[in-house]
Amino acid sequence: MAATDVDVFCNAVRVLEPTFGGINLEDIKAPECFEIEERLKKEMNIPVFHDDQHGTAIVSGAALLNACSITNRKMETVRIVVNGAGASANSCAKIFIALGARRENIIMCDSQGVIYKGRTAGMNKYKEYFASETEARTLTEALRGADVFVGLSVAGALTPEMLKDMAKDPIIFAMANPEPEITPDKARAARPDAIIATGRSDYPNQVNNVLGFPSIFRGALDTRSTQINEEMKLAAVHALAKLAREDVPDKVSATYGGKSFKFGRDYLIPKPFDTRVLLWVAPEVAKAAMKSGVATRAIEDWDQYRESLEALQGPSKVFIRSAINRVHQNSAANGGELPRIVFPEGTSTKVLKALATLVEEKICQPILLGYPERVKEKIKALDIPLLNDVSIVHPSSHPKYFSFVEKLYSLRQRKGINLGEAERLMADPNYFAAMMVNQGEADGMVSGSSINYADAVRPILQTIGVYKEGIPAGLNFVLLEDKFLVLADTTVNLNPTAEQCAQIALQAAKIVEYFGIEPRVAMLSYSNFSGAEGTPRKMKKAAEIARSLRPDLMIEGDMQADTAVNPEIMERLFPFSGLKGGANVLVFPNLESSNIAYKLIQQIGKAEVIGPFLTGVRRSANVLQRTTTVDGIVNSVVFTALEAQYIKEVLKSRGKK
Repeated sequence: MAATDVDVFCNAVRVLEPTFGGINLEDIKAPECFEIEERLKKEMNIPVFHDDQHGTAIVSGAALLNACSITNRKMETVRIVVNGAGASANSCAKIFIALGARRENIIMCDSQGVIYKGRTAGMNKYKEYFASETEARTLTEALRGADVFVGLSVAGALTPEMLKDMAKDPIIFAMANPEPEITPDKARAARPDAIIATGRSDYPNQVNNVLGFPSIFRGALDTRSTQINEEMKLAAVHALAKLAREDVPDKVSATYGGKSFKFGRDYLIPKPFDTRVLLWVAPEVAKAAMKSGVATRAIEDWDQYRESLEALQGPSKVFIRSAINRVHQNSAANGGELPRIVFPEGTSTKVLKALATLVEEKICQPILLGYPERVKEKIKALDIPLLNDVSIVHPSSHPKYFSFVEKLYSLRQRKGINLGEAERLMADPNYFAAMMVNQGEADGMVSGSSINYADAVRPILQTIGVYKEGIPAGLNFVLLEDKFLVLADTTVNLNPTAEQCAQIALQAAKIVEYFGIEPRVAMLSYSNFSGAEGTPRKMKKAAEIARSLRPDLMIEGDMQADTAVNPEIMERLFPFSGLKGGANVLVFPNLESSNIAYKLIQQIGKAEVIGPFLTGVRRSANVLQRTTTVDGIVNSVVFTALEAQYIKEVLKSRGKK
């Protein structure tokens, strides 16, 4: 805004109401920023928020809470030196007080030194508020014995020598931009015991207002709040502090070059690109707005509100949440019973991290395979107390181990397996898990995070088996903003026959129907309706077979991929086709084409790819890719649990176990 006069600025902003739902002020210097914000908050009935002040204060408050926790300090006794007396420094000091710090334990400095009682040079009413009863007159003197340095000043303001007289485990927030008051390497050289944060993303612990602003305003706007008050700011502080103590998803690590993060000295607060910040902060801000009386719109259903926030983060969030809700609904209809899902890789870090989410979300009853002592040690090392009471089974110590051996022998004795070989295989957690599912000791299984796909799927096919007329096949869901696609077969059959392609298409269509979507199936090839020798003829035949088995479905082929998904091409060039609206089930002629297609989409497309999921087997079992993430495991288990519930209901309706 081209305005240097406070009155002109305020008058211009004031007329934006009510068209604007809130006002964020940026890059306004002190002391004018204080007057502008105070006036606008009084004169307007929408949130007015100076992010440079309050955003920085909220994020630094969260970081300070966690730094104090790590160093066993209490806010009530911590001694803080704030260097800089501008907008951000003023707000940081105030939020520290709101979090429990004592005003008399805070010393504020500016370019002229300590702001003390009786000082007249360079003072104003905002600095006067923090004037201290102290003999210290310089930053060096103020830092003697101090626990915390909070810098919102200029590069180089803090020297290594100044740090030497600070208390044990000093907390150093050097937040000047673009260069901090002291670089982390210099600070750590002077004080190896220090906890260090800056405002920059290339150093650990980035304390920057970019982390909080979107989520804070989201909570305020969703409740039509008239202001962002202290209660809402403190709610954001505590939400950020708590989130930092949670396990960090793989996708956050991937954003930062694959670096792993764990709560501690180098990870005090969440990363700016952690999408969970919105889901944690906005609801707490909204609750505080309602509780403190500034909200004009109440949120009644908090689960639904969180789902609406997830929906803002992409179609996969909506899809997975709908599946989770269905698991919960099915569970509630069965007296709260959750599917029992067995995991052969009981000491896998990724699996255990995924289970923390799954147990918290009440998706399944997990059964971990492995030596109990080793599994418990791993859970303890990963600090996942939610899994302390999880069921752990060691295969060869299980009371049904030998009956499982006999069962495997009976299943495979005419396929080259003798009794000794069956016993050896049953000691393999993957075979044991599959047999648990076969014998009803578990409702489903998920494996493969640490072994080849073929090695993981083999025990499932040999032990659980394929249902009558079923074809084992891998499916992937592709989610775009306006489109949902199922790709098959992406993992199992190298060069399926026309009959197999037809059955795979019907299996995929059934899954799409389960989610309340009308399946539109395309049999893909390199030609459009030619039936030429090779894959076109095979896929044309597959379409004919599938239509004969399910005449109620829209099934067409052979056709090219662009024709399949673009209804405009189909209607213009092939108006005779019975496939209307674009295909949502794409059946590929062989494994090469499907696997290449879905992995290319996954890496360079703008779509989100979920899966693969195994279909065609008698019970619920899925195999992960070795490259899968924690989120990928969570997604796989959600669908395994959902499928297990579906199979259980089908068998119950047929009077089978």
